[in-house]
Amino acid sequence: MSIDAGDLPLFEHTRDIERRPIPDALRRARSQILAAVDDLLAIPEAALPKPWPWKGGSDEEVRYAAYRAAEALEQAEREARRALLDRERRETEAARIIAPATSARWDLHGLLAPLDDATIDADPPGEEWSIRIVLGHVISGQRAYGWGSAWWQSHPHDAADPHLPTQIPDPFWLTLPDEATAEAAGTLRELRARLDHVLDRSTERLAAMPDERLGYGARWSGFPVTVGFRLGRWSSHIREHTIQVEKTLAMLGRTPTEPERLARHVLAAFGRAEEAVYGRAVSDDAIEPLLSGAAEASGAISDARRAAAR
Repeated sequence: MSIDAGDLPLFEHTRDIERRPIPDALRRARSQILAAVDDLLAIPEAALPKPWPWKGGSDEEVRYAAYRAAEALEQAEREARRALLDRERRETEAARIIAPATSARWDLHGLLAPLDDATIDADPPGEEWSIRIVLGHVISGQRAYGWGSAWWQSHPHDAADPHLPTQIPDPFWLTLPDEATAEAAGTLRELRARLDHVLDRSTERLAAMPDERLGYGARWSGFPVTVGFRLGRWSSHIREHTIQVEKTLAMLGRTPTEPERLARHVLAAFGRAEEAVYGRAVSDDAIEPLLSGAAEASGAISDARRAAAR
């Protein structure tokens, strides 16, 4: 794993925490489902009512392939949770708190997947942010939550301690990218990849945090809180700005097509399945359902795309 300058503050303050790398199998499942969504978005809306001979002859509609894909991913979620049942009792509370952030991330990906660079740069009415600025803020915010939480958990204080630092010292932030320039720079594909990088790095370094550190004092918006509170903000912050993107798209007069809505449904289902294993100390048997579910989802959508072209 390479370490760039922006990663150093995170790594310096989590050296004594077990690292939990994102499993290669999970990365393969992600790639497969993203490719399936590309196929789904290529299906014209007018082709959705066409027959799709699922199971060798039944006349379902092409649109059902997206629902079938989500059903396969929901089954994958159930199987993954079942595989982890015994281990869950021994899991860290930090991993449990962090896990919903990946569901929020994939729902945001579902909203962004159909967009292009021109759309994210379009100026909405008034003084509202463009989608690019929103995404730069989401990425920067996640970095601040992850990297900052790493600092707070390495400095034991009670949240009610009158000596709780008023803030993290400024030098800690000096190597981190600027929100409005570096974090918001690049194509939409690059922005989405940057969000994945920052969220995954935060999870790899903090999901195995010992439970007692969740109660350490920290700050959020100047208020004294716990480290656990800051971890719980990860998913909430992404959801908050997903709603902002939805509102911005409405201001721009962009109404999602049915294939776009279906794509978001599929990625949201994948996010819930990934949440079952995200940040956990997992083995291949827990990841296998996601690989199988992603493969089934991909096969259904690919087959439906061919049916739509007939």
